[in-house]
Amino acid sequence: MPPYVCKSVRFLIVICALLPALTGNLNSDEKTSPALRYTPNNAFGLGERLTYDVGYKFISAGTAVFDIADKVEYVQGRPCYKISFQVASHKSLDFLYKVRDTYRSYVDVDGIFPWKFTQQIRERNYSKDYSAEFDQYSRKAKTSDGTFDTPEFVHDVVSAFYYVRTFDLKNSHKGDIIKLHNFVSGKTHPLDVHVLGRERIEVTAGVFDCVVVEPKIAAGSPFGFKGRLVLWLSDDERKIPIKVRTQIPIGSIDTELKYYEGTRGAITAKVR
Repeated sequence: MPPYVCKSVRFLIVICALLPALTGNLNSDEKTSPALRYTPNNAFGLGERLTYDVGYKFISAGTAVFDIADKVEYVQGRPCYKISFQVASHKSLDFLYKVRDTYRSYVDVDGIFPWKFTQQIRERNYSKDYSAEFDQYSRKAKTSDGTFDTPEFVHDVVSAFYYVRTFDLKNSHKGDIIKLHNFVSGKTHPLDVHVLGRERIEVTAGVFDCVVVEPKIAAGSPFGFKGRLVLWLSDDERKIPIKVRTQIPIGSIDTELKYYEGTRGAITAKVR
C-alpha cells in the first residue's frame, strides 16, 4: 500500500476515534439517558426452578412454581432473566375452584429491575390478561391500560420478589426494613419488607434455617391473595423462599417448598 494511502487510513481512524469528543459540545443541550444501576447478585441465576405445594390446613389445593429460563432473553436491548410464577389448582379440585394463573417478568441481569411484565389470570369464570413495558430511562410504564409515570427502577410483583433476594439478609436484624416500589394496575405503591427474625422450619424439601420477612404490600400479591404475607427465606446466600404464608379471613394459605433445582450454589441453610 502506498505511503500516502497508509497515512490517509491512519488519519481516518484517528478522526473516527475522536469524533464523539469533537462533537460532544454540539450536543450539549440534548438529554442523556440516566445510568442504569448495577446490583450484585449471588442469590439466583439461569435455570433455577422452585416447586411448591399450596395448601389450606391439611388439604393440598394446588402447585406453584417459580422458574427462571435457562437462557438469557433480550428486551429493549438489555439481557434479562425470564422469570415465571405459575400457580394451578389440582385437577381433582377444579370443580370447586379452578385456578391457572401465570405471572412473568423480564428482569435486567445486571440491575435486577424489570423491563417487561405480563399476567394471565384464569380463576373459575374470571379471566384477565395484562402487560406492562417499563422504560427505565424515562421512568414510564406502557401498559394494557395506558401509559403511567413511575419512580426510578420500579418493580412488578415478581421482580420485587427476586430483588429482595439480592440483599445481605445474613447480617440483617429484626426490625430492619427494605424499601422499594411496586407497580400494579397503573399505580405505584410503596413496598416495605420488614425483617421479623429467624426460625428453623421443616417442609417437604427438608429442614432449613430461615430469615422471616413480611412485605407490607398495598396491592398485587404474587400469590393472588389479599391479607398478611409472611415469607421464610433460606438463611444463606441463595435466600430461596422455603415457605410463604398468606393470612385470609378463615385461616391461612401455606405454600411450602417441595423441590428445588438449578440453584446458583449450595443451600447451606439446609440442616437436613
